[in-house]
Amino acid sequence: MAKPKCFCYVIVALLKHNCDARYHSSLMLKPTVIFEDDMLVAYDKPSGLPVVSLKGNKGVPSLMDFVHETKSKTIANVHRLDTETSGLVLCAKTKPGLDFLSGQFQSKTVDACYHAVCAIAPPEKALLLKHALRASDGLLPESSDIELALDDDELKPGLMKIAKKREGKPSLSKIRVIESFGPWVWLECKPVTARPHQLRVHLSAVGAAVLNDHVYADPEVKLLLSDLKHRYKGRDEEKPMIGRLALHCSGLVFNHPSTRTSMRLEAPLPHEFEIALKYLRKFSPKESGVLAVRRFQK
Repeated sequence: MAKPKCFCYVIVALLKHNCDARYHSSLMLKPTVIFEDDMLVAYDKPSGLPVVSLKGNKGVPSLMDFVHETKSKTIANVHRLDTETSGLVLCAKTKPGLDFLSGQFQSKTVDACYHAVCAIAPPEKALLLKHALRASDGLLPESSDIELALDDDELKPGLMKIAKKREGKPSLSKIRVIESFGPWVWLECKPVTARPHQLRVHLSAVGAAVLNDHVYADPEVKLLLSDLKHRYKGRDEEKPMIGRLALHCSGLVFNHPSTRTSMRLEAPLPHEFEIALKYLRKFSPKESGVLAVRRFQK
């Protein structure tokens, strides 16, 4: 027996309601416009919002869904960030603009700058890492070039792995220590070759994994105020100071598609990064090197 039409209308209405709810829930992750003109628009993408709809998960809203809904369906993203990574995403308003901008990313001429809070692996764990990177004091060198080939991980589709030089894709990341806080370090990172997940895989390989990287690092490592502050008196169920992947695309330098002149765009640090850095600076250990790392390792 055929179902009543009203039943079908209810199903359609429920489906539409669920889609609308999923879309409007993304407003909590609303991206902000950093720059806009006739040729391009740049957004500060929040962590947790994919740039485009992910395969097999079409119901999850994306940055481009937001762009097409609020501006124009003809706008296209020039590059991508990982869903968990926040920061700058360039979008082109015209086909010539898209071709010019994407060509710069393909030719590796865009200067992309990331900032990350990373966890320094303790000495006993660093000894087990084939590519561990350490200075004489047991911490990271002030600046380093991480040149490790990357390849797709056949056992984990969608992820990357360190590969043998002749088998993987050449990959270069430049890192600079801005501040050290015992087992934590505040880094400036530049992925010269811009492979998928490049910074996350490289930093994990050298023993300085990005905080809260549940794919390439230990998910149990958390940045807690109680581990920093002596005689901490807080809630029984303490929340980490940073609860998301601590990686942010903070700057892009590229040539404008119309003027052909160099321009730099910057995205401000997420608020929880600022709060975490404030407390790290205030309560960071006074020891240096390995002693400082060991002090807060559990």
